[in-house]
Amino acid sequence: MERRFRRLCRGAWFGAAILGVVAVSWAGAAQAYTGEGLAKYAKVTMAEARKLALKARPGTITDEELEKEKGGSGLRYSFDIKRAAKTYEVGIDARNGEVLENTVEGADSD
Repeated sequence: MERRFRRLCRGAWFGAAILGVVAVSWAGAAQAYTGEGLAKYAKVTMAEARKLALKARPGTITDEELEKEKGGSGLRYSFDIKRAAKTYEVGIDARNGEVLENTVEGADSD
């Protein structure tokens, strides 16, 4: 009886582990970054926009999204880039690659 119980527990743990891996994989594949569903309207890819943002403000990207926002074509990639003790917001137009914003992120940032 104890042997069957151990086998049953082992099977349950294995099943839970597989389910966890599948759930994480599915969630990651669903959306790699905020606003990815808007990418079909962009002419500049996320990878290209990252390069442009880092060229405008060297540092480490800590957050990225594609969003509809006033200015430029109305569709922009927004990056938070950390450099030293400051975080900067860099906006790249998703249709033409123009740098729309390159400022220190304030306390009231979104």
